[in-house]
Amino acid sequence: MADAAPPLSWAEFERVDLRVGTILEAREFPQARKPAYQLLIDLGPEIGQKRSSAQITLRYQPHELVGRQVVCVVNFPPRQIGPFMSEVLVTGFSAADGAIVLISPDAPVPNGQRLH
Repeated sequence: MADAAPPLSWAEFERVDLRVGTILEAREFPQARKPAYQLLIDLGPEIGQKRSSAQITLRYQPHELVGRQVVCVVNFPPRQIGPFMSEVLVTGFSAADGAIVLISPDAPVPNGQRLH
């Protein structure tokens, strides 16, 4: 088991902008070096729709993702992944088999709501 990261201040934690959004589109991303999907996520009226590349192909099929709410980091800089610009980071945990398990609220919440 990995050791916990060094302590950080509340102000440092607050700088990470974690928001909930609903996946509108999910499609294969064959140009990615590692298997991934291209996602379009609705993050509410303040942030709008953003794109993400997510390596979640071991556990999820594209049709299962549409309509699902996920937690995203919205204030990392965009990252070019092949021909695709990933604008937000979709969050998850690694399962024992290496598959990523997405972080989602257990009840619907408004898109764009910030994690408290």
